[in-house]
Amino acid sequence: MNKSFIGGNWTEGNSEREYEILNPYDRSVITSVRLATREQLHEAFEIAKEAQREWATSTVEARREVLHKAADYLKENREEIVSILVRETGGTVLKSNVELHLALEFLEESIKYADEIYKVREVPGGGDKLNHIHRLPLGVIASISPFNFPLNLSMRTIAPAIALGNSVVHKPDIQVGLSGGSIIAKAFEHAGLPKGVLNVVLTDIEEIGDDMLTNRHSKLISFTGSSAVGRHIGGIAGQHLKRVALELGGNSPFVVLSDADVEQAVNAAIFGKFIHQGQICMIINRIIVHKDKYNQFVERFIERAKSLPYGDPGNPDTVIGPLVNETQLQKALAYIEQAKAEGATVALEGKRVGNVLTPFVFTDVANGSKLAQTELFAPIATIIKAETDEEAISLANDTDYGLSSAIFTNDLKQGEALALQIDSGMTHVNDQTVNDAPNIPFGGNKASGLGRFGNPWVVEEFTITKWVSIQTKDRQYPF
Repeated sequence: MNKSFIGGNWTEGNSEREYEILNPYDRSVITSVRLATREQLHEAFEIAKEAQREWATSTVEARREVLHKAADYLKENREEIVSILVRETGGTVLKSNVELHLALEFLEESIKYADEIYKVREVPGGGDKLNHIHRLPLGVIASISPFNFPLNLSMRTIAPAIALGNSVVHKPDIQVGLSGGSIIAKAFEHAGLPKGVLNVVLTDIEEIGDDMLTNRHSKLISFTGSSAVGRHIGGIAGQHLKRVALELGGNSPFVVLSDADVEQAVNAAIFGKFIHQGQICMIINRIIVHKDKYNQFVERFIERAKSLPYGDPGNPDTVIGPLVNETQLQKALAYIEQAKAEGATVALEGKRVGNVLTPFVFTDVANGSKLAQTELFAPIATIIKAETDEEAISLANDTDYGLSSAIFTNDLKQGEALALQIDSGMTHVNDQTVNDAPNIPFGGNKASGLGRFGNPWVVEEFTITKWVSIQTKDRQYPF
């Protein structure tokens, strides 16, 4: 499990460097990985290119059988996989079960559209010409996944790619190389996927630089992570005329209108702010509350936040576990100190307990402040007062990001109308911002990304559409 999976073989890295994968809760060593080199990455792409040619000719039945068997592997090894997710990501038992469930949903949904390639659609032509529109596999897909939901966010690219006749070179975040890479490789190895169709490279940027992005064989770069890195990837992809699927950062607003049910809004906000310690791109980052509901909301939210159980994520009762590493912890602590210096009110003072940061709540936060405009990725809540419902929507849009959002109101018709006014890829009425499903168009606007995952939108992203015209009789030309 601690080796790269290249060409169907578990392969020791050739780097002189080893990386220790740590348990975020107690910093104990889970395993040590010898990192793969630039040369091994290039080898993976060469193998993937050759394997894809044959995989592209596979039958629908063969692809579906592989996908079914991979899903069976995840189900049969559920307890062990959840345990690895808890220990490697620092996610709670609840979060880890949710993540495995989502990964399975994406895998099983991909079975439904494995027959989309090689479909032929006829478009009416003129005279003696037939127009056939073909859908073909794209080729080799370069996949890069993050540390927060590594199993799910890796599978979200890998399963559709394989279902649609593509091959994959995948680099998970090395911090979670088992959850984001090795488990998936094991599942598809168990399923009998032909060698080289999926290659998982355990390495880091120091070893490979931008070679995941520039390799001549990759036709699409699928990346989930920060907007800063996404811009870098987008720039390189543009130079090389490669497709991208970028799911980037967020600053999701949670809007509580003047007619909202405060108690239910608090219930939703507590979950949508503190699941996985706030380390989710869709997490609630700004809570915007109409002035008529503000004091009531703040009181109940703080009461709930300070009672959340924290500590060892292996304890099923734990809600707040550790942040993924010391760097993320120090970033969070710096955000807190800066917010205090800016004059935000500390309505709930959290604390660091080992590698766990308990909830902080800031009120009287200005929407233009550094605190409000930063993707925090930590259990830090910011609550902003709006004078009117109209101002609440305006504040929600006042950000460079546009991934997810939420509106609480008792007027569902008005809620949907206002949802369309928020410039984000997704808006949830009377729910929190962290929602995902394999059959919806998942993606963001503005600095939150390009492209959409989910069936059928991902089919368009991961395939080529080709027009073939057939002249049935000799054509007369004007010269």
